[in-house]
Order: sequence, then structure tokens, then C-alpha cells
Amino acid sequence: MSPGDEHDSFGGVGGSGQTRTRLPEGNGGDVYGGARRPVRSSRSLITVVGVVVLLVAAIAFANRGGGEPADATGARSGTPGKTAPTAATGVRPVTGKNGAIPTGYSHDDQGAQSAATNYAVALGSVDMFQAGPREGIVRAIHDPKVADDLVRQLDAAYTADFLAGIGLDANGTAPAGLTFVSRTIPVGAKVRDYTDASATVEVWCTGLVGLAGTGSTKPVTSTWFTLTEKLTWVGGDWRVESSTQSEGPTPVNGDNRASTADEIAEAVQGYGGFTYAR
Repeated sequence: MSPGDEHDSFGGVGGSGQTRTRLPEGNGGDVYGGARRPVRSSRSLITVVGVVVLLVAAIAFANRGGGEPADATGARSGTPGKTAPTAATGVRPVTGKNGAIPTGYSHDDQGAQSAATNYAVALGSVDMFQAGPREGIVRAIHDPKVADDLVRQLDAAYTADFLAGIGLDANGTAPAGLTFVSRTIPVGAKVRDYTDASATVEVWCTGLVGLAGTGSTKPVTSTWFTLTEKLTWVGGDWRVESSTQSEGPTPVNGDNRASTADEIAEAVQGYGGFTYAR
């Protein structure tokens, strides 16, 4: 995430509720993005956590027309002052689940990274497009102090018009014969700040969004972004207090042949996700 992308905590937690989020832009002449657009400030819902993960990519999809950070505990992470690769360490990262979402993280920097990574997956899931499952996700991973307001705000953001723009009905359901795809796939994570009471974690992700199946006019495409989550230790677990998203880092596209819509639909239905651990 760019150092200039900042975010106050949500209303009621001592902040203005204002988020500054860098939205996706064209590649231009630079394969890594070239010059960036100015940061956009807004109190609207498309800048709040959850919408940050999903709506930025989904809006682009709908409009398509068809000091160096380091791990806070260097001894456990490898060489002090350097970020270790995402790999198993032997520390049990998760002790339980809240519904389908892993919870019960260790009270250290590794636990914070594991929490932020798994929460990014939940916030980028298909369930965020349906009211009931969305509320369950928000309440499972957020500080209770911000959850109520966030549920109301997200319900207001996922309007019938917005859902129609990405090919879904008012209930967030895909047309018959098509599969709606929305997945966030973390590539790595690092701690930017850490104390016993709070942590700021950056999660580098790629994502998939679109409608898969024969006749789809909105094929599944990929995005790259970094999600920065501010976590707080509450109720014996790490919970999200606020988050922001920035574009990239984005690699150069390879020479892979694009799969057919049916192949993508079959893959999404056949391949399950993972629980991530630092």
C-alpha cells in the first residue's frame, strides 16, 4: 500500500469515517501502472472495508462495457529486519472457526498476519454480495464497535442497480446457467506496525471476478491489489477495525491461453479454497 493511503477508524471509534482509496487505473505505457491518479477521498460506502475489497474490482468490471517494514518478531520470522517468505513455521495459527471463517489466532505478529490474510479471503468472497451471508462475515471478523454501522452501510451500498451492473439479480444471484465468481487469493503478507493491542498488516492479493459459463457477457478477469488492514485485539482474537486498498503490485501478463467460460466455471466449482497461515 502506498504510504499516502491513510484511513481513519470508522465513525464511533474516534475517527471521521473517511477513507482514501486508490482506485484501479489503466496500464498506459508502463506495464506496472505508470503515473497514478490522485487519491480520492469519500465518506461513501465504496471506500469502507469489505466494499474496499470487492466493489473496487466489481465497479471496474461493471463499467468495462462488456523505513522498510519488517516482521515485528524477527527471531521467529528469520533474519531480523527482513520479511520472511510466507511459509509454515510450526506455530498453530488457528484454533477454531466462526461459521466458515477461521478464528482464534495467536496473540503475536504471526497471528495478526494469519488473521488479516484469511479475512481478506472472506471479504473477497461471493457471500459478500448477499445480505445474510455478508452480515455474518462482517460480524465474524470486525471489532463489534464498528460492525453495526458497517452492516447498515454495506446493505445500502449493494443496491439492485449495482448488482445488476455486474450481472446479478437484486438478491445477488447469478442468471441461470452462469456462475458468479469472486475470489481473493493472497500472495503474501507483512506487518507494518505491531503492538500487543493492535497491528497493521498488508496483504498482497490477486483476485477473480466475473460471470463464468456459456453466453456470459462479463467474463472472469483478474485483478491485483494490496489490502492494508488495521487490526485490534478484542475478545481474545484479532478483529478488523479498518482497512484500505491500493492497486498492485501487478506483474506482467504471461502467455497463457485464456480458458473458455465453461472451463472457468468448472474450475471454480471444483477447486476449494484454503486457510492461510503465516
